[in-house]
Amino acid sequence: MSTLPTVALRTGTRMPQVGFGVFQVPDAETTAAVATALEAGYRSIDTAAVYGNEAGTGRAIAASGLPRDELFVTSKLWVADLEHPREAYRRTLDRLGLDRLDLYLIHWPAPGLDRYVHAWAELAAMREEGLVREVGVSNFQPAHLDRVVRETGVTPVVNQVELHPGLQQRELRAHHERLGVVTEAWSPLAQGAVLDDPAVTAVAARHGVSPAQAVLRWHLQRGTVVIPKSVTPGRIRSNLDLTGFVLDEAELAAVDALDRGLRTGPHPDRFDG
Repeated sequence: MSTLPTVALRTGTRMPQVGFGVFQVPDAETTAAVATALEAGYRSIDTAAVYGNEAGTGRAIAASGLPRDELFVTSKLWVADLEHPREAYRRTLDRLGLDRLDLYLIHWPAPGLDRYVHAWAELAAMREEGLVREVGVSNFQPAHLDRVVRETGVTPVVNQVELHPGLQQRELRAHHERLGVVTEAWSPLAQGAVLDDPAVTAVAARHGVSPAQAVLRWHLQRGTVVIPKSVTPGRIRSNLDLTGFVLDEAELAAVDALDRGLRTGPHPDRFDG
């Protein structure tokens, strides 16, 4: 069992700081990948309706035999379903074979559609009704967060955004701090784009770990929740092996200096699905 830390959401719920992501994993491969992750000690699994692999994720969860209360399962509401989040949530539960999610996120604000406030009000109501444990958002910018808080009175517990050494989102993270929102990083390794950086490889060499482990450890020490993805059993395991070393302030600063606005995905202000 992993001894990795958890983070406290504003509501008091504790969330594992390292989870397993299944973005871009075909459904047919997802069951084996998630099974390997659960066997390795991951207890947080992150999927989404648009990934097309909720069913494969659910098969692995069911086969694991792990008690449901040991797992933290996240999925996401796709842009096409912003008008009808309850129906989309039921379909997600059916595919996963679960009665309730631990965290349900609006996947993208899609500001051009102007439906995210409606969707957020529905998610907040679903949480109040006990249909979902916690609700949050993904890819929201400060203006999107401020609008949902202003118009619904409910603040998301999590905002899952692209975040890695090449795109550190400092302004957004500061806004999260002010609102009490936990920052969660998708693409925490920039899909490998930062792993050959000399600053990263130097930190990794000093600690005898992989560049991926060095970057993930940087995330943990900066307080970010991460959901690295891999289908390779060795990498799945090593991405969880992050507690045997600590980066010092100089090493943290060296990684901090790599911020360069490097996006691997679309900008949330310009993406409507």
